[in-house]
Formats: sequence, C-alpha cells, structure tokens
Amino acid sequence: MDEALLRSLTPSVLGILVRRGADFAAAEDAVQDALVEAVRVWPADPPWDPKGWLVTVAWRRFLDATRADAARRRREDLVEEEPAPGPAPAVDDTLQLYFLCAHPSLTPSSAVALTLRAVGGLTTRQIAQAYLVPEATMAQRISRAKRTVSGVRFDQTGDVATVLRVLYLVFNEGYSGDVDLAAEAIRLTRQLAAAIDHPEVAGLLALMLLHHARRAARTAPDGGLVPLAEQDRGRWDTELIAEGVEILQAALARDRLGEFQAQAAIAALHADAPTAEETDWVQIVEWYDELTRLTDSPVVRLNRAVAVGEADGPRAGLAALAALDASLPRHAAVAAYLHERDGDLATAARLYAEAAQKAPNLAERDHLTRQAARLNSHRCR
Repeated sequence: MDEALLRSLTPSVLGILVRRGADFAAAEDAVQDALVEAVRVWPADPPWDPKGWLVTVAWRRFLDATRADAARRRREDLVEEEPAPGPAPAVDDTLQLYFLCAHPSLTPSSAVALTLRAVGGLTTRQIAQAYLVPEATMAQRISRAKRTVSGVRFDQTGDVATVLRVLYLVFNEGYSGDVDLAAEAIRLTRQLAAAIDHPEVAGLLALMLLHHARRAARTAPDGGLVPLAEQDRGRWDTELIAEGVEILQAALARDRLGEFQAQAAIAALHADAPTAEETDWVQIVEWYDELTRLTDSPVVRLNRAVAVGEADGPRAGLAALAALDASLPRHAAVAAYLHERDGDLATAARLYAEAAQKAPNLAERDHLTRQAARLNSHRCR
C-alpha cells in the first residue's frame, strides 16, 4: 500500500467533494472512509485510476451519510450530481482548499488546526506539539472547528495570514518531524507567491528555501542529528540559498516587516557565515529582538537566549533563559548547552538527559542522550 500516494491524493479528492456541494466536515469524514476502504481493497485489487476510485467511493459515502438526515429533494439532487465514470480531472486544489479551511467563521488558531489535520496530513499529536498544548486540548479544538463549519457553504475564503501560518507549520513538521511534508509546503508557498504580491508570502518562501538548503547536512549517515555549528557547509545548497536571499532582500526593501521576513533574515545570516565561528551573532540578536516585538512568542525568546549566549557569553544567555518558563519545549536542551559552554559539565549532562526524556521525536532524543553520555564520559576521565 502506497501511503504517500494516498496522502498526496487526499487534498484533491476533498476539494472535489467540497466543490460539488459537500460541507467540509462531512466531506472530510467521507474521504477518511474512502481512505480506509482503499487500505483494505487496493493491496488485492489496485484500481487503474486511484484518484477517480477515491472520488467515487468518497462521494458515495457522503451520499449515504446525507440520506440519513437530508430531505428527499436534496437527496435526489445530490444523486444526480454523482461523478460520471472515468478518470478524475487532474486539478490541484490543495492551495485553494487551504484558503477554504481558513473560513471567516473560525478563529485563526482553529482554522490552522483544522487545516493541518484535514489537508496538511498532520496528526492531532503533531499539531498539539506545534501549539504547545496537550493533545486532548487540540483534539477538542479540532472537533469544535468541525462543528462550527458543519453545514457552512465554503463561498468565503480565509485570509492570507492564516494560510501562511498553516504552511509554516506544515513545513516545520516536514523539516523536523515524522512526516516529510517540507517539499509540499515549499511547492504550495511558491504557488501562493506567484499569485499574491505580499511581502510576508515572500518572507515565508525565503525562510523555507534557506532552511531547506541546509537539509542534507542536518543528519549523519547513521541518521543522527548534526547541530548547525557542526554541519558540513559544503553540503548546503548554494542555489537555494541564493534564491532565498534574493527573495528576502526584495521583500525587506518594501519596508513592511513581518515575522516570516525576520525569521528569514536570521536564517540568511546563518547561511552567509563561511564557518560557525564567523556567524554574526550580534546582528542575529537584533533580529530576534525584532521578532520578539512582532510575535512576543516564548519560543522566539528561547531561541533569542541561545543567540545572546553566543553574542555576549553563556552567562548572559542563561540570564535571558531565567526569565522564561522552564516547562517550554527544549528549555532543558538550551539550558544544557549554555551550561556546557559555561563549563558546568555536571549540570549540563543532567539537563541533556532531562531534555532527552522530553524530546518530541526519536532523532532528537538520541542526539540529546549522546550529548549527556559524552559529558558524563568526559567527567569520568
């Protein structure tokens, strides 16, 4: 069973059902039923047209659900609209579907969560981690969003800011999480940049390209994480870096600074440094100050503490870290790094081990465990 194929077809199938008159919540349920049926049937009897098969099965499931509570006249109208046999149209509805999910009846946070779950392919656990909330809380938020849009006709689309937030989180999960969605997020953001002249769209595209350019150097042959300072910069994609910097410079020249442009500026400073030692940390701190002003995000403040530690010394970084909630994800890992740079290896080893226990994925957990073991081994010599 080709799970990647199913994931790639899901947004288009969902878009077709919505355009044919299905409300979003019912359409999503029908598509999920069709995917379950595909997993059951396809291994023994693969269809010649997977997308058409999914559209047909999903539409019939939607009709079955509709017949349970809709009037006979509406039921008959929907039956007449059943797709004709044959290949489904080759239309990419994904980006349009992102805008439809960002419906004005939803709050931005609910719209983002719903889109990530229904279109982005992320699990409720992954979305909860991105929002720093318990999985049960996020499940309730997504359920409320589905109830809110149940029965709503999607003739109004959401705003660009909400769609950008979704694309950003999808890219982050693809870049560092369990599901590889980074290339898809870049593809959709390129489409959006081509359609909309907006500096933050350009800023997000630049940010994605600059981060993606370093991807090959982020992992060792054994799959372990390689920290930025230790990466082989010869493996960075210089063409992507040049493209990202060019896009960013054009966006910044418009003097409408937003958070994605600020993040891209930080990424560009990292990409511009020939070696880790030559990184312009003072300017990076200044950009983090701008980013803090724009977002007031605790995660931004956490990253700023690292930059302060590099620019002004580890004790300055620890002072900045002391002002933050210790329950923040990766707080212990940042504290461990700064304590190690300050020479307190015992505290650093303990904090690396603590951070490993809280790591959101296996690769990060293994990396932090190795860091703790390295320091403990050093202390025992």
